[in-house]
Amino acid sequence: MSDDPISDWILSEGNATQITRTSPIGGGCINNARRYDTDAGSFFVKTNRSIGPSMFEGEALGLGAMYETRTIRVPRPFKVGPLPTGGSYIIMEFIDFGASRGNQSVLGRKLAEMHKAGKSEQGFGFDVDNTIGSTPQINSWTSDWIEFYGKHRLGYQLKLILDQYGDSTIYQKGKRLVKNMAPLFQNIVIEPCLLHGDLWSGNISSDKNGEPVILDPACYYGHNEAEFGMSWCAGFGGSFYNAYFEVMPKQPGFEKRREIYLLYHYLNHYNLFGSSYRSSAMSIIDDYLLMLGV
Repeated sequence: MSDDPISDWILSEGNATQITRTSPIGGGCINNARRYDTDAGSFFVKTNRSIGPSMFEGEALGLGAMYETRTIRVPRPFKVGPLPTGGSYIIMEFIDFGASRGNQSVLGRKLAEMHKAGKSEQGFGFDVDNTIGSTPQINSWTSDWIEFYGKHRLGYQLKLILDQYGDSTIYQKGKRLVKNMAPLFQNIVIEPCLLHGDLWSGNISSDKNGEPVILDPACYYGHNEAEFGMSWCAGFGGSFYNAYFEVMPKQPGFEKRREIYLLYHYLNHYNLFGSSYRSSAMSIIDDYLLMLGV
């Protein structure tokens, strides 16, 4: 293996003859990020000294799938590989961000266009498992959405909470909700749509032309409404939802399902950051158990 596989790729397949500068980019809490400036343009490179290439492979496949829809702008992934001293890297397109997060209605419309264009013949899931933050996200292909969401999203997080904190109360109540949540999905058609999967304000930006850019995905094919699961820290306004639903019409019962999709991310935050997120998750579970009469 080369001592510097990143520079080697940039100076060969990246079509550069000279790297003029590298500079650190802040913002990430899991990986290190650098900008590589060359005579063939700039590249964005993330490295992680402690994790093998599988995490970045999942990210690259997600970015690639979103890129292929030709709907909303995402950084194009170029190369993933191992580092000689351990760890891994990903090289992708460098996008010069604009000053704002862009136009909310354009973001809503383009996100809906991605959901409409990105379809799966294999059901719900993704070709590889990936991560949501640093938590593993299991994407085993499943034909039924309620089964997929109950087992690989809510159920997986609940089991992590039980293992990590011994919180049998939230585990047992959560499992009861999973077992009884089918009525929330009555009278709707659920098609597998390509989801970004972790759409919060830190993963939404805009380019120099004001076009929205989304990044750092946790992609899978799922119910389009699950995309709004991080809306509690995404700042989506009325113009975002209005533009979205013009392309992907709102389905009956949308409001009563909203919090079932927030729950996944509250449970994940409980696992990642501790018990300050427990009450939000518990409140959602208790409300649904009451609503469903179970």
